Amino acid sequence: MQRFTDELWRSIEPIFSAILAHPFVQGLTDGTLPEETFRFYVVQDALYLQDYARTLALAAAKAPRAAWCELFAEHAKVALVVERALHDSFFREWGLAPEDVAATPYAPANLAYTSYLLRVAYERPFEEVLGAVLPCYWIYWEVGKHLERTGSPNPLYRRWIDTYASEEYAQVVRAVIDVTEEATADLPESRRALVRQHFVTTSRYEWLFWDSAWRREAWPV
Repeated sequence: MQRFTDELWRSIEPIFSAILAHPFVQGLTDGTLPEETFRFYVVQDALYLQDYARTLALAAAKAPRAAWCELFAEHAKVALVVERALHDSFFREWGLAPEDVAATPYAPANLAYTSYLLRVAYERPFEEVLGAVLPCYWIYWEVGKHLERTGSPNPLYRRWIDTYASEEYAQVVRAVIDVTEEATADLPESRRALVRQHFVTTSRYEWLFWDSAWRREAWPV
């Protein structure tokens, strides 16, 4: 039988193709991405991960199985500690202090994305929260694997690519895919449709996040 998570991925294939074709992502591998644009992205990603970690903590609280609670509680910690270590390595090279990052306003797309995640996490049942958080895991893994084939002449970009193409990160993503598969196994189509809706929506936000960084998006008024 077809896995529901395979169906989820197929539902975003046009979005994923658009992500791979985006000049921000293309610029990571050919080295043409301006470093100032990448810095904008990393700062916004650091802000994003604060709310993503809160979303994962809420997923842990709603998890119907102890093992799933442990998984997402650990991932919430990883988002704050391990991912922050990657960001901090960039910030040190740029001479950015933590208070500089904390004082940066959320870009409009970032605020919209994180607000959506937190609303779903607070209001909706566990399986819908999975649908909302899974694209961030999965798309980064697939992007990392895709970009690893060509690498990058820029060592900063290569470090970013290697992180998300790594087997260590792959194991994290596979675990969440497996939880999603189990948690949705006995759901009626009406409830699976809601999971799919969140999955597609946050995948679109993933594209918007990179596009926001590419444009160094600011509030127009």
